[in-house]
Amino acid sequence: MAYLIRRVILLFVTLILISLITFAVFQVMPGDPIRIMLGPDADEVQVETLTKQLGLDRPLHIQYLEWVKGLATGDLGQSIRFSKPVSELILDRLPVTLSLAAITLTIVVVVAIPLGMFVARRKNSLSDVVVSSVTQLGMAIPSFWLGMLLILYLGMNFSFFSISGYVPWSTSISGAFGALLLPALTIAIPQIAVKFRYVRNAILEQLQLDYVRTIRSKGIKERVVMYKHVLRNSMIPILTIFGLITAEVVAGTIIVEQVFALPGLGKLLITSISSRDFPLVQGIVMYITLVVVVINFMVDVLYSVLDPRIRLT
Repeated sequence: MAYLIRRVILLFVTLILISLITFAVFQVMPGDPIRIMLGPDADEVQVETLTKQLGLDRPLHIQYLEWVKGLATGDLGQSIRFSKPVSELILDRLPVTLSLAAITLTIVVVVAIPLGMFVARRKNSLSDVVVSSVTQLGMAIPSFWLGMLLILYLGMNFSFFSISGYVPWSTSISGAFGALLLPALTIAIPQIAVKFRYVRNAILEQLQLDYVRTIRSKGIKERVVMYKHVLRNSMIPILTIFGLITAEVVAGTIIVEQVFALPGLGKLLITSISSRDFPLVQGIVMYITLVVVVINFMVDVLYSVLDPRIRLT
């Protein structure tokens, strides 16, 4: 219980620090944000009106407290470009980004863990050399270029894949999956290359320990040895890289959504940055950060489930 309480406190401290940094960044940005939003031809009346509308005429600490209060209640203000509540715009786009991230992480886990275990059992074999070389290539390919290759060779030749646009899950499950599969593969392939190496190294480290030789000497099937004992004892380092990859996957959606014209948070973020819609940018950054921080919190909790000794640290 003490471990969980410490994790929860750390979660809130992290969110507070991130909110401070996010708020401060927009305060020190060069130029007058009101002038940037309204353009060079705006008169003083328009500037004063928008300044009061955004609350920028109040002291900074009041602005921050009001913004944090809005974060807690879901009231993030109005978007300048879309003239809609920021929270409404985010909630409209959030299912696309979360679906894309979930499919991507599923692909990474389903492929990388079995592949890492397969190669670890065949250390220095031909399959180990081939897979390791291919994954090196996967790590080096930029995601936007990989996305274009997948569009060219898969999207243009197989009707199941959608190369542009998005179909809501409520309209068609197969259509939504087809629209998200290529973008998910675009993000997943480089991440598989990274996670595969961590899984391989973690499994190899466990295979060299005495308990594995003891278990094998009892005549237990190799599949049981690998999945029930070796994999379980390797899950701590594997979960660590899983948490790190989650942040990279969420960040990767920003570029990939542009390539595949998906109406997710990444595309909305780029649009809001280009139009200097600061309230919307702040809201999106905080929501993306919240997703990443919460997932890493869940990973920390899983540590204590897999290894009860962690609860005592």
